[in-house]
Amino acid sequence: MATVSVATIRAMSRAFEDFPAGTRLVSSKYPITAAAIMNFAREFDPQLFHLDLKAAGKTLFGGLAASGWHTAAVSMRLFVDTMDVAGGIIGMGVDELKWPNAVRPGDELRVEIEIVEARHSKSRPGYGIIRIRNVTKNQRDEVVQSFMASAILPARQEVKPPA
Repeated sequence: MATVSVATIRAMSRAFEDFPAGTRLVSSKYPITAAAIMNFAREFDPQLFHLDLKAAGKTLFGGLAASGWHTAAVSMRLFVDTMDVAGGIIGMGVDELKWPNAVRPGDELRVEIEIVEARHSKSRPGYGIIRIRNVTKNQRDEVVQSFMASAILPARQEVKPPA
């Protein structure tokens, strides 16, 4: 089996240079099932409205609803798959996280990504920093999650800061 160098992987994959400010991307769709909602909730957010179909109907949600953290996890998967950066994207922080509408069984989620800012890292040559607006929508175009974030990712070209 042949060994592939990091440089080769970077050359074959997306990198910082592929995401200038103004870039917009849309992910594939991801189906949400009642079983997935309840499984995630049992493990990470064991609240009645995420766990029990019948009991959830008597809560503020009026039915089974996914945890916001489940929505965030699905959104992250869609983001990573869509960005397709072999060297990885490391989150530096999230601002303004909102879940304005509940995610329900049968929903299909997609993430709309906008690169708001892009610059080479001053402290880490070989990396770039992007500011991202991520909006997750369901099949009815209702926003189910939105946030702004900053992330660092590998660049193809190392840019050294001025001396």
